Amino acid sequence: MTGWTADRIPDQHGRIAVVTGANSGLGLVTATQLARHGAHVVLAVRDTGAGREAARGIGGEVEVRELDLASLASVRAFAEKLAADHPAIDLLVNNAGAVLLGPRRTSADGFELHLATNMLGHFALTGLLLSTLTAGRDPRVVSLSSITHKNAHLDFDDLMFERGYRAAAAYGRSKLATTVFGIELDRRLRGAGSPVVSTLAHPGLTRTNLTPRAWEHRGRAGQVIAWLGLLATQPVERGTLPQLRAATEPGVRGGQFFGPAGLWETRGRVTEARLSREATDPAVGRRLWAEAEELTGVGYL
Repeated sequence: MTGWTADRIPDQHGRIAVVTGANSGLGLVTATQLARHGAHVVLAVRDTGAGREAARGIGGEVEVRELDLASLASVRAFAEKLAADHPAIDLLVNNAGAVLLGPRRTSADGFELHLATNMLGHFALTGLLLSTLTAGRDPRVVSLSSITHKNAHLDFDDLMFERGYRAAAAYGRSKLATTVFGIELDRRLRGAGSPVVSTLAHPGLTRTNLTPRAWEHRGRAGQVIAWLGLLATQPVERGTLPQLRAATEPGVRGGQFFGPAGLWETRGRVTEARLSREATDPAVGRRLWAEAEELTGVGYL
């Protein structure tokens, strides 16, 4: 199989990259490749013990910092300390995500946990780091979407999914919200004349540690479903390529969206992926942005 590979990542020496959820899965591979190509990588992780173990395996210029995206207090503390130590950063990879197929759960701030982790935490983090990104060299933000965004719909009358909760639908909504955020961020950055570029990627169906954990609540049946899921997914090293391309390829334009080319975008070589109509609707983008500003207390652009 030909196409874009990690060997095409340009030299990253002199660049500071922040990767959320970098202690395992897609985030770990992303952080590893960036460090191998010379970047100073900040592993932004909820479990710093797991983060330190991951850092030892990565080698290179790596540091570990605590970040719980489901807590706005944690997001603010992380951003404040990071900006104090690194007044300029060059890359923010909003990779971390929750896939929780059990009962409805809420974050420390009372938000539905998928939306809190996958979108609202990253919305706040990006805003709080925007000045440090603006000071960076060829600065870029990468938002991690999912093919599930294509079948999702945002219900602004029940954004926290308090009525008729379904976990799979909540995950899809959170990934649609993440995608809308990435596109609306691009619109606003371009409108403001900012040097920061907002890009997006999705991994198709990829084998990560989230695959079995998502089904833990189903007991033995969940173990069988998780095993079948592992057979149907592509290796994490391949699933990470779209976000690595979005993060590092020279000349990437704001709003570009990368994903796998094969079998309904579930696997294969990296290509430009298709966005849903709702994801690119400016009216949806404006409304979600306003909601996110109110919910997080972080306003920018």
